[in-house]
Amino acid sequence: MMTPTGGRRIVVTGMGMLTALGNDVASTWAGLVAGRSGIRTIEAFDASRLNVRIAAEVRDFDASGVLDRKEMRRTDRYIQFGLVAARQAMDQAGLPARLEGELAEATGVILGTGLGGVGTLYDGMSTNALRGPTRISPFLVPMGIPNVGAGQIAINFGMTGPNFATVSACASGGHSIGEASETIRRGDADIMLAGGSEAGIAEVLVGGFAAMRALSTRNDDPSAASRPFDAGRDGFVCGEGAAVLVLEALDHAQARGAVPLAELVGYGATADASHITLPAPGGIGAVRAARRALEKAGLTPDDIDHVNAHATSTPEGDKAELKAIRTIFGEDAGRVSVTANKSMVGHTLGAAGAIEAIATIMAIREGCVPPTINLQNPDPLAEGLDLTPDVATHREIRAAISNSFGFGGQNTALVFTRWDG
Repeated sequence: MMTPTGGRRIVVTGMGMLTALGNDVASTWAGLVAGRSGIRTIEAFDASRLNVRIAAEVRDFDASGVLDRKEMRRTDRYIQFGLVAARQAMDQAGLPARLEGELAEATGVILGTGLGGVGTLYDGMSTNALRGPTRISPFLVPMGIPNVGAGQIAINFGMTGPNFATVSACASGGHSIGEASETIRRGDADIMLAGGSEAGIAEVLVGGFAAMRALSTRNDDPSAASRPFDAGRDGFVCGEGAAVLVLEALDHAQARGAVPLAELVGYGATADASHITLPAPGGIGAVRAARRALEKAGLTPDDIDHVNAHATSTPEGDKAELKAIRTIFGEDAGRVSVTANKSMVGHTLGAAGAIEAIATIMAIREGCVPPTINLQNPDPLAEGLDLTPDVATHREIRAAISNSFGFGGQNTALVFTRWDG
């Protein structure tokens, strides 16, 4: 049960997810396959002061299954998202409502987030400015800091193993899953809950991204605003949501009768060391992350059938990723199916890597590649590539890569393979 580079084999035994397409894995997956956009006019606040008034918001969210009314008032939305997604994943994995004893000690949590409790922090700063520091909530700090999402999962569900947050902007979810797998591989845990959560649909954040000219301004046609790889793309769309995976050592999963959903065989992490927002020329940081993940998996590019692209719909980011895909796969790049989930769920920042990891696993399990919607006029750099425009396709997928890249030049690649027992 050793991997090509040594250590324990890691399988996925549970998954939970919340996105603008649905509040669990099944509904989100159905929306992705159908090519349905979850992007609409912002409802969370009055966006009339902004020149960007669209987002991919989680709707009809209910945390009452994991928190009572009093606890909800003391828990930021990003933490609530993480708790609900974690509970879903634990239930699928067949884990108890609360872990005890040796199981608790053998289980840890890493929850990535790009922003943490930004809604709480914004409200606290507004209170301080308008009403003074004596009116600040005593829960401002524990609701706002980015590590408390992971801490609250452990507090609520009983894990006493390794516990922390990864904070690397849009690569946070990928780093979380990758570092959790390494934690199991080196023997510091048997089970890790890993993923990402983000709830940043607030005026100050949307305004900040808009000030960078990073966002699409297609306010009159929200569902067409996120256009990865399309020549007419004009920026990303802010999204929110969460995804959590239960990662488990294969021997431990088999011993307790858990059913593996897929195997995580490779993880690569690199830095561009180039620019605070723009990718390195040619997407070379992404190339090195993918090559490292493949090396650790004992695979070659010829073994990969599918790529879940980071593909935010920004002009330079998508261009660099297209170049990276061509560099990784060479003349055989057209054989690999590529999809861009952000065309439908927006850019969920610190949750994106985890949401897309689950979409990658579902693609492997279902033999179905969700479409990249709004791809009407592909970027010339995409010529000859299979970007799965507008309609889902069915194919056998043995192995797939999920890419995530963050501001600051931080890159991750995860390699998943089909579980055949």
